[in-house]
Amino acid sequence: MSVLRGIGVGRGAAVGPVAVARPAPALPAEERTDPEVADAVVADALAAIEAVADALDQHAARAEGARAEVLAATATMARDRALASDVEQRIRGGAGPAHAVRDAVEAVCAMLEAAGGLFAERTTDLRSVGDRVVARLLGQPEPGVPALDVPSVVVAEDLSPADTAGLSPDELLALVTERGGPTSHTAIVARQLGVPCLVRVPGAAALEPGTRVAVDAAAGELVVDPPDDLVERLVARQAALAALAEDTAPGATADGHPVALLANVGDVASGVAAAATAVEGVGLLRTEVLFLDRRSAPTLEEQAAAYAEVLRAFGGRKVVVRTLDAGADKPLAFVPHEAEENPALGVRGYRLVRTAPELLDTQLAALAEAASRTGAEPWVMAPMIATPAEAADFRERARAAGLAVAGVMVEVPSAALQAAEVLAEVDFVSLGTNDLAQYTMATDRLRGSLDDLLDPWQPAVLALVARTAAAGAAVGRPVGVCGESAADPVMALVLAGLGVTSLSMAPSAVPAVRFALRRHTRAATEEIARAATSAPDAGRARAAATALVAPDVREVLGLDGA
Repeated sequence: MSVLRGIGVGRGAAVGPVAVARPAPALPAEERTDPEVADAVVADALAAIEAVADALDQHAARAEGARAEVLAATATMARDRALASDVEQRIRGGAGPAHAVRDAVEAVCAMLEAAGGLFAERTTDLRSVGDRVVARLLGQPEPGVPALDVPSVVVAEDLSPADTAGLSPDELLALVTERGGPTSHTAIVARQLGVPCLVRVPGAAALEPGTRVAVDAAAGELVVDPPDDLVERLVARQAALAALAEDTAPGATADGHPVALLANVGDVASGVAAAATAVEGVGLLRTEVLFLDRRSAPTLEEQAAAYAEVLRAFGGRKVVVRTLDAGADKPLAFVPHEAEENPALGVRGYRLVRTAPELLDTQLAALAEAASRTGAEPWVMAPMIATPAEAADFRERARAAGLAVAGVMVEVPSAALQAAEVLAEVDFVSLGTNDLAQYTMATDRLRGSLDDLLDPWQPAVLALVARTAAAGAAVGRPVGVCGESAADPVMALVLAGLGVTSLSMAPSAVPAVRFALRRHTRAATEEIARAATSAPDAGRARAAATALVAPDVREVLGLDGA
């Protein structure tokens, strides 16, 4: 038995054989293109690129929700004219086709990594495109996940959207990668499919195919050739976790204090799917997927139809719609923008009203139209609000559009520090703890080597959450959390104890959070919150909170090994 350690995503566990994703193909040592055959070589290379893009489109057509959108966006990246032009120039300059493709892709990746933020995150997708093109050119099998004959634990150095496109919970036991982080594509897919996941696990990709392993996301461990007693414990825990899904009651503490449990959804398809689960509504409906990878803005009618579909699916349950969070590291082709050295600190989210106010006004009008068609009353909130004045401006725009309930995201420390003044202007706030941690700790969310600073248990982050929740309680206005920290059952207890009124997360995480809340009184959650906020660092904050969690909850959720 040996143990590999990493960062767990979720609370689940799985036992089964390893399926190792095929690595990127090795480039030929010697490969040059004779000018006399350059035309034919260029044609073959461009045909291979187009074939990979077509395959991605086909995968997207069969996928659902966020995976479909990411696959479609990756296909668009593959068809980028600048990439094809660079490949052609390199071949005509004498490079062999495989080297030309790999070098052209790496040149684009270098620019994306220099830009940082979500630009850097797309490098995994682009390198996957390049590797698939190279494999076609060399007549080799495409890299990625092999066909799974039996339910398996998929391990890889990293996984792109194309790698995970065809996977389903029926054949996938768990995902394990050497790279990535808690917000990487692999983690997002794991949450969407409801399977255990480990990221940043050194040595995982070196495991032999077929090796029996145990994956414990709660403990952040992969155990090779696990002993029978460990397997029995993990199987029992997984069965207990599955049983929690049978409870469909509203979120509340043991003594009946309500804490609404809501879903984070990335698009219309995942919103409709979430409506069929035991959630009390939507705490975060992301809308940028309607805008990204387009040459022109979606029309009012296109947006109204999309919003109406989600509102209709939830049948009167609460739906919180976040207005467009794009710009900077999520650029829009139809909005002029200057290059920014620090995209995360630039023109993104609500700041787009400075240069393209019509985008927000059309979006608000479309949401009001969707409300009229369905009879629902959506809540609407703006991202990246930094000042009370911005909050007031958004409220006025929402009211002018005919929307009755307007709020804002608290992601910037200034908004948390002035939470009372912000809440004086709007009807509610929602804490985006991922970005709040990034901006509070001055740490790029995609910089894996700094994951410890992005920990939502950091005392400074908890202090800002507590300040915001207290401001909401003082004026009787809702304060939600829609960052994925809400999916951590122990953190959920802390948030409830601080006075947060709703928790929004991936639907697969709701049963465990509901279970944890229902095993503790409101007073108990307040005691857990005090223990966490009194600790001097993130590790001791989590340990202090976990120590006060009820023993049966610790056992079922595997908290004693976390």
